[in-house]
Amino acid sequence: MARVLQDKATARDEPTLEQAVLRLAAERPELGQARVAQELARLGYAVSASGVRYIWSKHGLETTYKRLKAIGKAAPLTEGQRAVLRRGEVSRKAARKAGLAALAGAAGDERRAQVLFAAAELFVRHGYSGTSIRDIAQRVGLLPGSVYHYFPSKEDLFVAVQREGFEQLMARIDQAVRRGASARERLELACAEHIDAVVGDDPIARVTVTGLFAIHEDALQRRMKKDRGAYDEVFRRLVQDLSLPAHVDRSVFRLSLLGALNWTRVWYRPGGKTPRQIARHLMDIFCPG
Repeated sequence: MARVLQDKATARDEPTLEQAVLRLAAERPELGQARVAQELARLGYAVSASGVRYIWSKHGLETTYKRLKAIGKAAPLTEGQRAVLRRGEVSRKAARKAGLAALAGAAGDERRAQVLFAAAELFVRHGYSGTSIRDIAQRVGLLPGSVYHYFPSKEDLFVAVQREGFEQLMARIDQAVRRGASARERLELACAEHIDAVVGDDPIARVTVTGLFAIHEDALQRRMKKDRGAYDEVFRRLVQDLSLPAHVDRSVFRLSLLGALNWTRVWYRPGGKTPRQIARHLMDIFCPG
């Protein structure tokens, strides 16, 4: 990956769109996807912010941290870039430690938790179909057969990640909505938690929320139906409590809102509005006044 960035940054021929995106990733890794799209537009390239993110994701460069890691393998970083990288290392280690401790639970099965967490990271990056048991085993340092000791199949592992994520997310939303003084504020707080799961660094949360809208194999759809239904019921109750005009179809309202929440993963960039601020703006759109 570092060599790819280095090659794109030093290419002399007129670069393709993908090469241009990678060149900017090497030259200005701090730029968010919207800024990259604007810079490329000035150079005559037609690409949206989501298009930039797609190319980043394809090469494992979707965060500033990942872009700096790739660059650092090919060339020296500035002191400012090294500081950003150090902060990223600290936060990632802390998040991973906390996540593994929570996943291990009372049983203390840390190896199973490591498999679950590694699977989630790879599902986020490559999707369900693009991830194999062998990939997961290599990430954890196990033989592929050892993964089956904890999960009979990749399907079982994916469902376990989803189930863990649903439990965590529903607990977060339940705690958040208790702070709401009105039906509108309770829904806003739930939306903020959903957005935070979509754009945050927790791979289990991201797999879970993205999986709400992803189209998977029929067998997976059936096994996830109960958890999806329970999560949908949370938002159904929150929407039901709202004071809406009589002509508004609450099912369409709920499903449209969930779609808007999940779409934030495409256009969100760190350093912009917080999940709570985005949720407040969405409430202004869906529930004006």
